[in-house]
Amino acid sequence: MGKSATWLLDHQASTYSQSGEDGIIGKILETLPERDHWCVEFGALDGTSLSNTRNLIEHADYSAVLIEASKVRFKELEANYVHTENVTTLNRFVGFSPNDNLDHILADTAIPQDFDFLSIDIDGNDYHVWKSTSRFVPKVVCIEFNHTIPNEVKFIQPPDPQIAQGSSLSALVDLGKIKSYELVCVEGVNAFFVRSEYFSLFEIDDNSVPVLRTDLSAVTWLFIGYDGTIFLDGRRAMPWHAKLPLKAQGMQRLPKFLRKFS
Repeated sequence: MGKSATWLLDHQASTYSQSGEDGIIGKILETLPERDHWCVEFGALDGTSLSNTRNLIEHADYSAVLIEASKVRFKELEANYVHTENVTTLNRFVGFSPNDNLDHILADTAIPQDFDFLSIDIDGNDYHVWKSTSRFVPKVVCIEFNHTIPNEVKFIQPPDPQIAQGSSLSALVDLGKIKSYELVCVEGVNAFFVRSEYFSLFEIDDNSVPVLRTDLSAVTWLFIGYDGTIFLDGRRAMPWHAKLPLKAQGMQRLPKFLRKFS
């Protein structure tokens, strides 16, 4: 009997990461045939809190480029790595235009084009930032998706720095295939991709979204009865806004006397 498609989740462990990403990242990198020990993370915050790269830097001898747009957070990031020679800290906004995308920013660093690991977490335009990166082709990509969106929905937020909506996992999977990446693991709000040439090493027979995404606890479903009544199921709350409840009675489009099956 072969491996379970979700076998990488068995390696969840956190030293600095939020929900077990450190262990998953370590196992994915361990599975690769060769590594250059370089990684990139943005937004990196202070470089330690909820970090997907700190464990690699501290315990696996990784060099890194850590990028944070907030000036306040960057001061903390810079202070945490001021004596670490193999870490470059940048106070930059990573966008998706030729003048501010990741290709443009990394061009002035010593990092190789096919570095080992990239972590993208900017709460909105993650999809567009990855899409705009073509010169640099990391072996492994961890990217955040909007975990309130059902598996079947292909949603891409508008490419606008002023909008924070996020994109769906299915949309990111489609983008990954265009860029020659395959999904190997889904944990919470993060999707892990490897370059297509490495995918067979992970012995995953079915890497479809419904198989690899095991946690749907954040999803709210809306459906309609034959009589026009709107129903909600699932989470029924807004996770980023004080967990405000969503109530079906406030979403009815028809008054009760018109809710009849025709």
